[in-house]
Order: sequence, then C-alpha cells, then structure tokens
Amino acid sequence: MAPINTGRVVAGGLLAGVVANICDTAWGMTVMQADMADMARRLGMDPAAMMSMSVALPWILVDFVLGLLVVWTYAAIRPRFGPGPKTALLAAMVSFVSSSAVVFGFTNMGMMSSAAFVRGSLTAAISIGLAGLAGCWLYKED
Repeated sequence: MAPINTGRVVAGGLLAGVVANICDTAWGMTVMQADMADMARRLGMDPAAMMSMSVALPWILVDFVLGLLVVWTYAAIRPRFGPGPKTALLAAMVSFVSSSAVVFGFTNMGMMSSAAFVRGSLTAAISIGLAGLAGCWLYKED
C-alpha cells in the first residue's frame, strides 16, 4: 500500500476549502439569510456583527479545515474503496455527518429552528459534496 501523498492532500484540501467557501457564501446570502437573521434576533445578537469579517473569518477557516479532512479521509479510504467520485463523496459524508451531529445538538438546545437545521443540512451536504469532489479529484498517490 502506497503512503499518503501529503502534498496532494494539502493541495486538494485547499481546493476543497475554496469550493466550500464559495458554496457557503452563496447559501448564506440566499437560502440561509432569513434563518441567520432570525437566529441573531432570537439570541440578542447584532445582525450586522454576524456579517462582519471577524465573524466570517473563523467560518472561512473551518471550511479549509473540513476540506483538508475530507481529502485526507479520501486518501486514507481510497485503497479500500478505490479512487473516484463515489469514494470522494463517501469521504465528504464523514465530515458532513459528524459536523451535522454537533449542529443537531445545538438545534435541540434552541439555538436554531428545526427548519433552519434542515435547510442548513441540505446546503451543507451539497457544499461538502462539491468540495470533496473537487479536492479529491486533485489527489493522486504518486
């Protein structure tokens, strides 16, 4: 079994992070905009502060971390499941399911509505899926 190509994991992870950030920005400005404003209002937060760079920067970094994790997971499972988009989507779903479980816990605490959780989960699945396809496409073992 070939060792994991760390350089390709980093390159693919960075590409996945860019794709995830583009998707998440688009979702945040459209599908999730009203939900985010509602959460800010219910939690007593300034809606303008939620749109600030100091709030956005950690989420931008999260997308890059998730992108790296997806491509690393792909590299780790590729020998068992084979290369290709099916394995890339499987690797992406590992990150999706684990992060969605945490957000589900916050939803049950009342931080977001169930409807916002469903919309956010659907958009996140699409984002991480596209990010995984892009980032894993760059990964090669040699």
